[in-house]
Amino acid sequence: MQTKQHPLVVTSLGTERNIVSFHYGAAGVNSASNEGEKIYIQASLHADELPGMLVAHHLRTRLAALEAQGEITGTIIVVPVANPVGLSQMMLRSHLGRFEAATGENFNRHYPELMTPVAERVADKLGMDAKQNVSLIRQAMCDSLRLGSQDGEHDVEVTEVTSMRKVLMTLACDADVVLDLHCDAAAALHLYTGTPLWPQCEPLSRYLGAVATLLATESGDNPFDEACSQTWWQLAAQFPDKPIPMACLSVTVELRGMTDVNHSQAEQDADHIIDFLKYRGAIKGDAPPLPPLLYPATPLAGSEPIITPVSGVVAYLKKPGDWVKKGEIIAEVINPISSHVQQLKSGSEGVLYAQENRHFAVAGMRLAKVAGATAFRTGKLLSA
Repeated sequence: MQTKQHPLVVTSLGTERNIVSFHYGAAGVNSASNEGEKIYIQASLHADELPGMLVAHHLRTRLAALEAQGEITGTIIVVPVANPVGLSQMMLRSHLGRFEAATGENFNRHYPELMTPVAERVADKLGMDAKQNVSLIRQAMCDSLRLGSQDGEHDVEVTEVTSMRKVLMTLACDADVVLDLHCDAAAALHLYTGTPLWPQCEPLSRYLGAVATLLATESGDNPFDEACSQTWWQLAAQFPDKPIPMACLSVTVELRGMTDVNHSQAEQDADHIIDFLKYRGAIKGDAPPLPPLLYPATPLAGSEPIITPVSGVVAYLKKPGDWVKKGEIIAEVINPISSHVQQLKSGSEGVLYAQENRHFAVAGMRLAKVAGATAFRTGKLLSA
């Protein structure tokens, strides 16, 4: 195992932060070689979402043992703390890890768009050998991040957050599998991934027991998982006469809710990730039989936000993981002064996969999300 430190840009006197990555197996390996896949796993990009950190802790224990036994066929990189900037943001005893305090930007948005610089670098080099194309594209991704996209000039990383985005993308961009471990406020385990990646993602959904997998090709504002994978389907569309496979399975794994931080669940999730990596051949040994798929994947554009038009105390009548029918009551918002009760009903049939963990609502607050099978939303599909 190798430990690497990746310093972030220092933007204030007397401060310095690093991202720490742990590398298991053969360094520098990816599927362009014959030595196995490159797997990248990071936790808590939203720094107050902590279940992933505990899963990463248990994964590291398992990976160290597997490496000692020679069971890792390629490289597995684990970044247990992907966001040291957000990890330090505390206000009035509350952890503010979703948005950067200085700018208000979501830490999981605005990652580098690689399609344009990569296409420029590979346009005259792509051929009819799919494996060679994968190797060329991955090298172009690494070069684009290292050199920048304008006339070969080096990018100037002016803030900790922009340098953090570049470090994380550089670690992940040439991986066969990218798992970005998050959680929701209160939720059942669910996944987000690219629509073309569903065939590769389905075994992961089965092993993890996901109640929903939400698919999109562009969800808005370039979140980390999409930034890692979307270049492949964009290039395939731009160069339809060249064989360009979907060579990066990038998935946001929502590990239930923010309070679901316990050894039992974390150990189980780590074991299931190991099962999936065995299934892919990244770890030697027989993977367990695929469990049943709990629910088929659905479009992210079919996810219905349940929004309250009034303020009041929230009483949930359904819980994450429940199947709800169209018109079924999900929650009531109660005004204890007027005694008015506002019923919030689902406009779709599907799985209630996440809800707020707060029980006081202001008007316009989104309180729950239902994964419906029919796409109806447009524009930016992710929450702020």
